[in-house]
Amino acid sequence: MSGLATLLPLAQDLLWLHALVFLRIAPLIALFPGFGETSVPMRIKLGLALGLAAIVTPAVAADLAGRLPVNPDLLRLILTETGIGLMLGFGIRFFVLALQTAGAIAAQSTSLSQILGTAGVTPMPAIGHLLVTGALALAMMLGLHLRLAELAVASYRVFPPGAPPVAAAVAEWGIARVAHAFGFAFTLAAPFVIASTLYNLTLGIINRAMPQLMVVFVGAPAITGAGLVLLMLLAPAMLGLWAEALGDFLADPMGGR
Repeated sequence: MSGLATLLPLAQDLLWLHALVFLRIAPLIALFPGFGETSVPMRIKLGLALGLAAIVTPAVAADLAGRLPVNPDLLRLILTETGIGLMLGFGIRFFVLALQTAGAIAAQSTSLSQILGTAGVTPMPAIGHLLVTGALALAMMLGLHLRLAELAVASYRVFPPGAPPVAAAVAEWGIARVAHAFGFAFTLAAPFVIASTLYNLTLGIINRAMPQLMVVFVGAPAITGAGLVLLMLLAPAMLGLWAEALGDFLADPMGGR
C-alpha cells in the first residue's frame, strides 16, 4: 500500500500535465491543414490530439513542472491554454485560406470560377479546390505535421502556461497574419491577374478595330485555355512557395512569414 500511495500522486501529476498539454494541442489539431479538415472524423482528430499530447508532454514536462503556479485557477488555465492553441491554430489555418483565396482570384480572372464549384463542403472554384488538395498532400509528404510537434514544444517557451498573452500584441499579430494571408494570396494569383488584364486589353483593341466581331465568343475559349496552361505550369511553384511559407511560420510563429 505504501508503494501505491507513493505512485498515486505521481500518476495524478502526470495525468494533469498531459491534460494541460492536450488543451493547447487540441485546437492546433483541429485547425492544422489535413488534420483539421471537415472530412476527417471527430474521433480521428481526438485520437491525433491525444497522441500528439503524449509525444509533446515528455519534452515539456520539466519546464511545465517549474512554471505551473502552486494553486492554479483551473478555469483561467483552461481558457488561457485553449486560447493560445486557437491563436496558433488560426495562424496556421490562414495559409489554407490564402491558398483558397488565390484559387478564387485565379479562377475569377480566367473564367473558371464556376466549374466544380461545390466540390467541397464550402463552395470553392476548381482551381482553389485543386490547389488546396495538392497543398494538403504536399504538407504531409514534407513532414510538416512533424513540425507541428516542434511548434507545440517551442510554444511553451514563448507562452508559459497560466500566463495569458498581452491582448494588444495578439491583436497586432492577428491583423498582421490576416494582411499577410491576403497579400500572399494575391502574390500567388498574380500571373493569372496579369494574363486576364492582357486578355481584356487585347479584346478591347480588337473590338475597337472590328466592332462587328463578337470578340467575347472568340476570346472566352482563349482565356480558359490560357488559364489551364498557366495552372499546369505554375501550380508546382505556387505549392512550393506555400509549403516554404508555412514551414517558416511553423519555425517562428510570432515572426515568420
